[in-house]
Amino acid sequence: MIYRTVGQFKTSYRKDQALFPVRQDAFLLGVILIFAWVVFPLTASEFAFQTLLIPILIYALAAMGLNILTGYAGQLSLGTGAFMGVGAYACYKLITIFPWMDPIIAILLSGFFSAAIGVMFGIPSLRIKGFYLAIATLAAQFFLVWLFEKWAWLYNYNASGAIQVPNLTTFGVYVSGPQAASVTQYFVVLAIVSLMTVLCVNLTRGNQGRIWKATRDMDIAAELIGINLMRSKLTAFAVSSYIIGVSGALFVFMWRGAAEPNLFDIPLSFRVLFIAIIGGLGSILGNYLGAILIVGLPVVLNIVPEAMGLDIKSATVEHLNIMIVGALIVFFLIIEPHGLAALWRLVREKLIIWPFPH
Repeated sequence: MIYRTVGQFKTSYRKDQALFPVRQDAFLLGVILIFAWVVFPLTASEFAFQTLLIPILIYALAAMGLNILTGYAGQLSLGTGAFMGVGAYACYKLITIFPWMDPIIAILLSGFFSAAIGVMFGIPSLRIKGFYLAIATLAAQFFLVWLFEKWAWLYNYNASGAIQVPNLTTFGVYVSGPQAASVTQYFVVLAIVSLMTVLCVNLTRGNQGRIWKATRDMDIAAELIGINLMRSKLTAFAVSSYIIGVSGALFVFMWRGAAEPNLFDIPLSFRVLFIAIIGGLGSILGNYLGAILIVGLPVVLNIVPEAMGLDIKSATVEHLNIMIVGALIVFFLIIEPHGLAALWRLVREKLIIWPFPH
């Protein structure tokens, strides 16, 4: 009944290829946007902003960048955390060298530095692929984290070796630093993530998206029909690294407030990879579903035992979180390799044809 499509006719190719071929999808997106832009800012607490809403959006953006490269272009990468670090350190240097620069502009510009580094480390993809490419990006992960530790200029020769986010304003309102309100930071993150999502949707549905998919599915056949593999792969690395770099700048400037080099180590790369796998590779929606699950699961595991009066140590909760995430990855790889996004598509198709079984 919810997804009844009676009376919804597609009388042209344009309507058949529309972003929302079923009217209820647009309505559902509208409801989600109302909650994101109106309901949550008016009702959410400081705890909800800092532990759920802001990190879910940032991790979803990072997974979206990885999904462009791995899910759509088929190029494996294990260096997501390091590329996030490039964006964070680039943003820090931009506001240090140009103190008059608007922090939102600095965040958006920081992605270009990450894109340049991503293209540099993406050059081996022209000769190697699969497991060997994953090892190459893993080497980039180790090298960049080492560079963050040893190159003191990146953190302005701070004795602690960390970068501290100062109080920065946009139109007279604090958007980062200790004086910034969480709701303000949430609006900045939501606006940038929404912009990047629109960009990714248009890219993946257009000509460039079809080129990436052809490269992913069978690169030799793609080259035979005239696709430039070098341009396709390096474009995927550039776009992916740009989005990941922006997410890294948001990660530090709009959420953590400070960062040390080990923050961008391999565990962060794997966490973003888990979000992409559980959410569904090759899906924009899956990034949000995976981030909601991975970020929200530890919060649920902490809140539910307390609500039930159970005394469970934090170390036990952490072990439970790791075990559940590992089990979910195994489950989706075996049962549904396309993740939560595929499960949603299945539920949606069942709702469309309900009450008929086929």
